[in-house]
Amino acid sequence: QVQLVESGGGLVQAGGSLRLSCAASGRTFARVAMGWFRQAPGKEREFVAVINWNGDTYYAVSVKGRFTISRDNAANTVYLQMNSLNPEDTAVYYCAAARGAAYTTSRSSSSFGSWGQGTQVTVSS
Repeated sequence: QVQLVESGGGLVQAGGSLRLSCAASGRTFARVAMGWFRQAPGKEREFVAVINWNGDTYYAVSVKGRFTISRDNAANTVYLQMNSLNPEDTAVYYCAAARGAAYTTSRSSSSFGSWGQGTQVTVSS
């Protein structure tokens, strides 16, 4: 079981940037696909991005070209760089570890078994 702790959320104006971090425990981090999801008030949790063990990445259409997911296996950390933020990006952002998978193209939250507590991102207009 991977334990995850997110940080880096906050309040930013539209057009601004934030970088989220997710620190993971566990010696198997390098062999686990890692994802970011978000949940806005009154909405279901939605996929944002995933990065696989080999660095392959996949993004939601709504964030492609603005967000970048990356990982530092030596530091057991995954990042989400968010640029050109808009109010529709306001949500609690969660990082998650795939269930026993080093590689996944799944965008379903059910494919991810360990979750962080979430970090709030608020974008003002």
